[in-house]
This record gives sequence, C-alpha cells and structure tokens, in this order.
Amino acid sequence: MTDVFGLLGFLIPLGIVLLLFLSGVRIVNEYQNGVVFRLGRYVGLKRAGFRWLIPFVERMVIIDLRTVARDVPPQDVITRDNVSVKVNAVVYFRVIQADKAVLQVEDYLYATSQLAQTTLRAILGQVELDQLLTERERINREIQQVLDAHTDPWGIKVSNVEVKHIDLPLEMQRAIARQAEAERERRAKIIAAEGEHQAAEKLSMAADVLSRNPATLQLRYLQTLVEITTGGNHTILPIPLDILRAVGAAAARSGFGSRGDSRHGLDDDEESPPAGGLT
Repeated sequence: MTDVFGLLGFLIPLGIVLLLFLSGVRIVNEYQNGVVFRLGRYVGLKRAGFRWLIPFVERMVIIDLRTVARDVPPQDVITRDNVSVKVNAVVYFRVIQADKAVLQVEDYLYATSQLAQTTLRAILGQVELDQLLTERERINREIQQVLDAHTDPWGIKVSNVEVKHIDLPLEMQRAIARQAEAERERRAKIIAAEGEHQAAEKLSMAADVLSRNPATLQLRYLQTLVEITTGGNHTILPIPLDILRAVGAAAARSGFGSRGDSRHGLDDDEESPPAGGLT
C-alpha cells in the first residue's frame, strides 16, 4: 500500500507538469507569424515551427501572412461631370509586419475594407465618366497608391486594386450608344469620301493614258460592248468612233445647239440643249 501511494505521489506531479507543458505548445504554420504577449506586454514574434509558451503567462496571436482578396461593396459615386454611377472593386493586400497589424489597429481586415470604400469614392469623384471608362488602369494604380500609404503604419501592403464593374444609368447608356453610332457614321462617310477621291484620281490617270493613243480608246469601247453583252440577251449596234467624231465635228461647224440659233427660236438668255442630247 505504501508503494502505491508513493507511486501516485510521483505520477500526479509528473502528470501536472506534463499537462502544463502541453498547454503551452503551439504550432505556427509557414504562412503565419505569432505575436507574443507576456503579462499583456508585447515581447516578440514567433516564426513557423514548434513553439512553446509559458502557460497562463504568455499569449500568442496568430496572423496570416498570405494575400487577402477582399471585395469592396458597390459604392454610389458622383463623378466630376455630375454623373451618378455604381462601382465595385476588389482589393489585394497582405500583412508584412504582424506586430503592427496587431498593435496599431484593432481589426486590420475590417479597417482595410472600410478604408478601401472611402478611398474608392474619393478618387472616382475626382474624375470624369470618360476617364473612368477609358483610363481604368491609371485609376486602379492611383487608388492602390493611396491605400498603400494609409495602411503602411498598420504593417499592411496593398498590392493591387481592380475596379470590377461600373453600373451606368439607362439614360447614360443610351446617350453613349448614340454617340458611338454617330462616330461610326462619321467614319463611314469619311471612308466613302476617301474612296471617291481615290477613284477620281485613278479615272483621271486612266483618261490621260487613253488620250495618248486613239487606238486604246477604240479597244476600251469594244471591251465595254463585250461586258454589256455578257449580262444577258442584248442587241448591240456598234457605231465606229470615227463616225461619232465626224458627226460631232459637223454639228459643231453647223452651230447646232448654240446660243441665239434663229432656227430654234432661242433668245440670247436661254440655254440650248447639249450636242447630241435629247430634248
């Protein structure tokens, strides 16, 4: 009996010591840091691995060092040109100094989220709608720099900010659609005008080439007749160009269609029909 009590007297203190030892054991993961407090005072950081704390004396707060993606709820923003839009975004940040994230701010996740909302409204209120739609990368970079400057005392690094969606009013969507349609019509008219200009230049060059040799004009005339006949059943009465030139010269010598012709009874102020034309 004495041996039993003696064994119990040895095992009970040993169990208490073992229990106290196990109660102070902490395992810190590779992506975490532990902020240690001893009797309420900050004493240092614990890195990844097996760590032991003095039971009932020391306390450790685990901080995750991985990048956090936090959605910014849709914000009602009035741009500089007085257009009301609803914008939401996403913020990417991570803790780089775990001690500051615990000592300098109560809840760094909530504080960063609220700061992102106010910064988003402040920055977007300084730009116009066209800039918000076309210069999104610059705006994202500006928001990221402002957030990073404000969260640096908290030991937080804001790596990126992305504006995800911009909700425009229906009236503004219709106005933008009309503007885009007008811009497309303007481009189409410019392209058509440029095409007409280039075609006129080419025709002028072709006329110069044909005028150098009368035979080329005759060949072009015959080729045109061939193209007309390929379109269907047509009856073509070819007239040599020499006859047309002779008729035109005779009409010019006889004064046909000139001003003041007494045979046509035209006054001096009236215009005659062109040569060879139908009246």
